[in-house]
Amino acid sequence: MKRIAYLAVGVIFGIVMSKAEIVSWYRIYEMFRFESFHMYGVIGSAVILGMIAVQLIKKKEGKTVKGDQISFSDKNKSIPRYLIGGTLFGLGWAMTGACPGPMFVLLGQGVASIGIVIISAVFGTFLYGALRNKLPH
Repeated sequence: MKRIAYLAVGVIFGIVMSKAEIVSWYRIYEMFRFESFHMYGVIGSAVILGMIAVQLIKKKEGKTVKGDQISFSDKNKSIPRYLIGGTLFGLGWAMTGACPGPMFVLLGQGVASIGIVIISAVFGTFLYGALRNKLPH
């Protein structure tokens, strides 16, 4: 039953992303050319909402569905990690016109060619896992 609830939330989220044109290649193109505020507004809203949610979880000592305490740990800060990773992510996003979430919405909309992008993203994830110990962290 829990999986059905997660699936329903995912489908609703996909519909919202589709209706808000977050999965539109044209909107992403506008963003990377600094021609429109639409995507920056969506991303900025998500960041602010995430910050508020994290602070509420910390303040209220939030628990998982199973009752375990939610804890946050500091990340290792290093310039190469974020500079190289962010650049690669941004280039992939700009070349394909989709980031990970919208890729599956596009697949659900029947854009079959996005399947190549999804397969490439999964391969890149496995490649990172294989090379992780040799990369700067």
